[in-house]
Amino acid sequence: MTVLVGYTTVEGQTRRIAEAIAKRIEAKGERVALLDIGSNAEYELERPRAVILCAPVHTGSYPQPFRRFVAQEKDWLNALDSALVSVSLLITSHDAEEKAEAMNYPDALIAESGWLPRQVHHAAGALKFAEYDFFKRWMARRVLAKDRSSGKATVDHEFTDWKALEGFVDEFLATTGC
Repeated sequence: MTVLVGYTTVEGQTRRIAEAIAKRIEAKGERVALLDIGSNAEYELERPRAVILCAPVHTGSYPQPFRRFVAQEKDWLNALDSALVSVSLLITSHDAEEKAEAMNYPDALIAESGWLPRQVHHAAGALKFAEYDFFKRWMARRVLAKDRSSGKATVDHEFTDWKALEGFVDEFLATTGC
């Protein structure tokens, strides 16, 4: 049995999350096909038993290639056990409105695409100051100043809860009969 793990990434953290999911599935004895949806590469694989799709939220929405893929493949996805891993820094916010906004991103995707994932997992991303231009560094510092620190942060920080991600994968596999 094969589980498809598809992802799009903007800064690389969602790819790391998808790779960790694939590794966990393989550790449980299942086969995995890892697909970079954003590459627009042709793909051909046997019909998977289940699908986990991972995408980051930037400026309020998922990347266009991801949204296009989900809308195009919704019938196929809805016929399988499927899940969405929504990656957003807002999920770690102490501000109730920001956290609610992050929790609602999947609802907008579902309404837009017609895909009905059976499970949704919210994962926090990472801040990678070393890779940011001036504007992104400024925005990241504002986020940190508002919610987490003095705003003088300049070092990379990963917010992903890897144990919670493993728990989600284990639960997903158990509910799909894998």
